[in-house]
Amino acid sequence: MDTTISAPHAGVAATQSSADATRTRALLSSGVVVGPLFVGVVLLQILTRPGFDLGRHPISLLSLGDLGWIQIANFIVAGLLAMSFAIGARRVLRGSRGGTWGPLLLGLFGAGLVAGGVFVADPALGFPPGTPDGIPDQLSWHGTLHALAPPGAFTALIAATFVFARRFRALRLAGWTAYSLATGIVAIALVAWPDPNGLSVRLFIGVVIGFVWLTAIAVRLRGELSQELAAVR
Repeated sequence: MDTTISAPHAGVAATQSSADATRTRALLSSGVVVGPLFVGVVLLQILTRPGFDLGRHPISLLSLGDLGWIQIANFIVAGLLAMSFAIGARRVLRGSRGGTWGPLLLGLFGAGLVAGGVFVADPALGFPPGTPDGIPDQLSWHGTLHALAPPGAFTALIAATFVFARRFRALRLAGWTAYSLATGIVAIALVAWPDPNGLSVRLFIGVVIGFVWLTAIAVRLRGELSQELAAVR
């Protein structure tokens, strides 16, 4: 992967005050933090929540039960951090290729995570322990909204990988182009794989892959901002 930072829009930094640049850097840092935070909290719950089996249960079910507030908060906090990162990305990319759709899709990703926390899933597949096994015959209104929110969020994130791949291709950054394309394609393949066995595991792997890419993009945009600021001093 290309490690050199390219700054095709250094004029943006020239219009920012020192305080503006500090705020932009803080917003971009939200993107660095969100992935490790979300995945780390989920992994901790997978290892400690009684009755939860990743081989059967999607991580959305962690929002249920006495400790469900942990995953609810995880969804909401991660969503707010992702939306903050989207604002920072817009400030850095404004006026350049991908500067509109990239941040917009990242913002939609964050909004979907928030909705996934606000509207909790229905009990299913015997989780929380003591609830009926299998899939409910009819979803509640909040279960229906939850069934739409996280998939919509990660659809937006996958779309963002292709927007950034197009941006990196225009900048002739072959490594970043390939990485972004591979992330989107692998994520689609994990979801579209026809075998229903292990679907929750594949979905979680897709979540991890997506968040790793998001963290890498956030780190790169912080580097671009730093290079722009250095260029105008």
